[in-house]
Amino acid sequence: MAKSRFQYVLPDHRVEYGVEVDIDSLKIDEEAQRGLNPKRAKSIADGLIVDALGSIVVSERADGNRYVVDGMHRSEACRIRGLRTIKAEIHYGLTQQQEATLFLIKNRESAKVSTLDEYRVGLTAGDALCVGVDQVLKSHGLGLGSSSTNSVGAVSAVLRITRQYGPEILDRTLKVVETAWGRDKESWDGVILGGVAMFLSRHGSSIDDDELGKKMLKRGLAARWRSEALTRASNGGYNNSGTGSRESQCYQMVVECWNKGRTATNRVG
Repeated sequence: MAKSRFQYVLPDHRVEYGVEVDIDSLKIDEEAQRGLNPKRAKSIADGLIVDALGSIVVSERADGNRYVVDGMHRSEACRIRGLRTIKAEIHYGLTQQQEATLFLIKNRESAKVSTLDEYRVGLTAGDALCVGVDQVLKSHGLGLGSSSTNSVGAVSAVLRITRQYGPEILDRTLKVVETAWGRDKESWDGVILGGVAMFLSRHGSSIDDDELGKKMLKRGLAARWRSEALTRASNGGYNNSGTGSRESQCYQMVVECWNKGRTATNRVG
C-alpha cells in the first residue's frame, strides 16, 4: 500500500473551550469538510437531548467569520429545534487547509457498533473478559454502550484496558476520572481512560487515586484534556495521531500532573 501523502499536523494556535456561540452566525465550508445531510440533522433534532450535546468544533478565521469544523449536524439540529446558541471549542488562526486537517483528525475514528454487539453477546456467553468488565461497571453504577453521565460510550477502550491491564486497573481508572470530573459523559472519554489506565498500570503501586484525580482537575476539564492529547499527538504527523498515540500523550499529561510540585525522588517517569 502506498504511503499516505497527507500529514495531519497542526501549528500551535489559540484554542478556547466551552464558548457559547450564536448558531445563526456559524458558516460551513464544504471544501474543508463533508456536506450537510439534512435527513441526519432532522433525525438528531427529533431525539435531541440538549444536556448531552457536548461541544462542537469551530474555526474563527482572520476576518472574524466562524466555520463549523466538527458538529455541523448537531448545530443544524439545534437550529431546527429553535435553539439560539451551542457550546463550542474555538480554534483561532487556522487556514482553510488546516481546518480540513483538524476535521480529519477529529473524525478519523468512528464508533464501531459491532464491538458493542460482540461485548453483549460475549456477556451472554459468559466470556471472562466481558463478565469482568460488566462487574466493574456495575460496581460503579455504570452501563456500557452510550455516552452519558452513567454510561461509558468508549466500548473498545474499556475492553482493551481490561484485556491489557486487568479489571482492577479499569476499576481504579474509573475512580480517578470520577474524582477529577464527576459523572459527566466527557469523563468517560476513551483516550482519557486509556491514558489514565496506562499510568496506573505502570506506577499504580505508589499512587494515591484520590490525589491523582484532584491533581488532574487542576489541569483542566476532561474536554480540554482530550483536545490537548489529540493536538499533541497530531503534531507528530499522520502515523502518530491514532488512538494509541493519543493515549500515550494523555499518559504523559498524567505523569506531568502527578510530578508537579514533587521532589525528584518522589516523581515517576
